[in-house]
Amino acid sequence: MMTERATEILKPTLRQTMRSTCIRLGVLMALMLLAIPQNSQAETAAVINRDVTNALNTLYKTTPAAKKMSEIAKGVLVFPSIIKGGFIIGGQYGEGALRVGGKTTGYYQTVAASYGLQAGAQSFGYAMFFLSDDDLKYLKKSEGWEVGVGPTVVVMDEGLSRSYTTTTAKSGVYAFFFNQKGLMAGLGIQGSKISKIQPDK
Repeated sequence: MMTERATEILKPTLRQTMRSTCIRLGVLMALMLLAIPQNSQAETAAVINRDVTNALNTLYKTTPAAKKMSEIAKGVLVFPSIIKGGFIIGGQYGEGALRVGGKTTGYYQTVAASYGLQAGAQSFGYAMFFLSDDDLKYLKKSEGWEVGVGPTVVVMDEGLSRSYTTTTAKSGVYAFFFNQKGLMAGLGIQGSKISKIQPDK
């Protein structure tokens, strides 16, 4: 029969083993989430366009500030559905399209990995409104735009949305989140890498 001292000695080892196992599972989940979509594009151009149109219609109906911003934006990059999941180490992926003058001019993917206290899975979407030609050119010319480097991105929460007028914003990139589903807290896009893709028609 195991003595109390032996039990005490084993406790840290068991905790370390459990922690190590959780980290490995988190890494595996993140790698699966990030690697699979990149190996084969999941959506066709037609599906992405349909989802972008539906997402924008919903956003404009529920968020008047986004509708106002669309009238002065040089372009709108929309990711209708971002899938995010993980435990300790997580990742997220989504596909979307850039609309300029109401027409699609390119297709993009967003990929991100994160580390920290997190659990669960969720989906959400977001739209980025580019208010200046220079910011839009930066997106088009970059081989892969890491959010947080380059154009300033302002996340529009409920408070900012209520106070927004077309005279308060003249440049920069403004992001609106929508359709959040799931238990994972935090919809940060800081550090996300946005790159061009060529989906099937």
